[in-house]
Amino acid sequence: MVRLLLFFAALALAAYGLTWLAENPGEVTLTWRGVEVNVSLMLALGVVLALAIALGILWTLIRFVLRAPSLISLATNARRREKGYLALSRGMIAVGSGDAQAAHRHAGDARKFIADEPLTMLLRAQSAQLAGDRPSAVAAFNEMLEHPQTHALGLRGLHVEARRSGDHHAALDYAVRAHKYAALPWAAQAVLDDRAAHGDWAGALATVESNASAKLLDKPTANRWRAVLKTAIALDRADRDPKGALALAQEACALAPGLVPAAALNGRLTAAAGDYRRASKILEAAYRQTPHPELAAIYLRLRPGDSALDRLARARALARVAPFDAESQLTVARAALDAHDLAAARTALAPLLRGDMGASRPTARVCLLMAEIEEADGAEGAVREWLNRAARAPRDRAWVADGVITDHWSPVSPLGELDAFTWRTPDERLSAPEPAPPPPAPPRIEPAPPRIEPAPPRIEPAPPIEAPVAAIDAPPDPVKAIESPSASAPPPTPSPETPRTPRANGNIVLLPSNAPDDPGPHGTPDRKPGYRLFANE
Repeated sequence: MVRLLLFFAALALAAYGLTWLAENPGEVTLTWRGVEVNVSLMLALGVVLALAIALGILWTLIRFVLRAPSLISLATNARRREKGYLALSRGMIAVGSGDAQAAHRHAGDARKFIADEPLTMLLRAQSAQLAGDRPSAVAAFNEMLEHPQTHALGLRGLHVEARRSGDHHAALDYAVRAHKYAALPWAAQAVLDDRAAHGDWAGALATVESNASAKLLDKPTANRWRAVLKTAIALDRADRDPKGALALAQEACALAPGLVPAAALNGRLTAAAGDYRRASKILEAAYRQTPHPELAAIYLRLRPGDSALDRLARARALARVAPFDAESQLTVARAALDAHDLAAARTALAPLLRGDMGASRPTARVCLLMAEIEEADGAEGAVREWLNRAARAPRDRAWVADGVITDHWSPVSPLGELDAFTWRTPDERLSAPEPAPPPPAPPRIEPAPPRIEPAPPRIEPAPPIEAPVAAIDAPPDPVKAIESPSASAPPPTPSPETPRTPRANGNIVLLPSNAPDDPGPHGTPDRKPGYRLFANE
């Protein structure tokens, strides 16, 4: 808009000047080598303007001819840079898509056309990393160290390569150099993790302070990490310097009121100093936020001379702080068991057994405590039952970090991460898939029990044996056999190749595997001579 107004202003001035010249005509006289030329003022101005335009065109042509080589060089460089940036763009896309071969080719083209560009070195390093060529990647990152623009980038790349190769000492050295060169979050975190992993709590605390002053950490995170590190230092000093450890524990509780280890240590050291009332308040405040068994154990034993009934009363007082948590019921039940009040212990565990505290079924601690109660009551069968249930019961809350489940808190996780342990219920492990059920077995046909006919009202003499089949169909008279053994001939002995089938009244009877009078594997039982139950005996 301003340029348009200026253009109209210049046009108005030109029109005004031409109008003024037209209203005030004049003559211009030019004398050159004895020749005098008289022209009007307007014509003279037109000739001067035309000569100026002609001189400008002529100078432009001469300048173009003189600058032709440099212009050609500029055009060539422009084309090369255009090709280089195109190769750089395609190389970055290839790295992002995982095409190592294309990334290496485009990295070579970019280095050929724009070797002085910082992104060219980055593309070369990333293409080498993608291809698994670590020496080339390290060489590219070392080359970046020579340029101020890419110095920090080179240190980051060398740090990553050192960690991949397992050289943690070199990785820490690169991180320290980067932390001194600039306030970089990754370098500060790497230095902090290394010092925390090696138990250098004072050095880690100094790193947290420097990171917080450099605005690399937000205030809540910085306060939480300060509290964790001060708690770690206080735990190390608790035995040899109780006063210093107590001061650190108090600072940690002020920075992070919900940190259970800090509150437990603060309460224990305060009670050891003789201030039982203040220690109770500290533990109750921490228990209200996070009901934890360590807090409960320290709370019940603040005064060493308390009896079991006194501890039971303190357990009931602590349970009123968090009445709807399962830990309160477990604390009361344990104290009642120590006081040999089994009825109170059962009453305290009753809500957990019914599932009133949110759990669908009793946890392992509940089952084990019930087993102790039953053992104290003398019920051995119930003890075994509760122990079996404890083996299959859900897990109780514990400190969990990096897949590790423990009852003891630690400032760092097994992988070296600061403040990674959380108090929660561990995840249940998935069971292995059940094998496919076997095909159903064919039904087993049990042999029919022997059919024993009732004795006839009177004993008839046995008919003479005419054939082996008749001997089977008609049993001999046992009375007659006793009085006159020679009256009837004994039945023919069957051959072992053709076993005979027992019959009763002409019907085939299936014998069980061990008939009532079957001698079995231990020999023939004693029985009266001449008594036979089946006709084939």
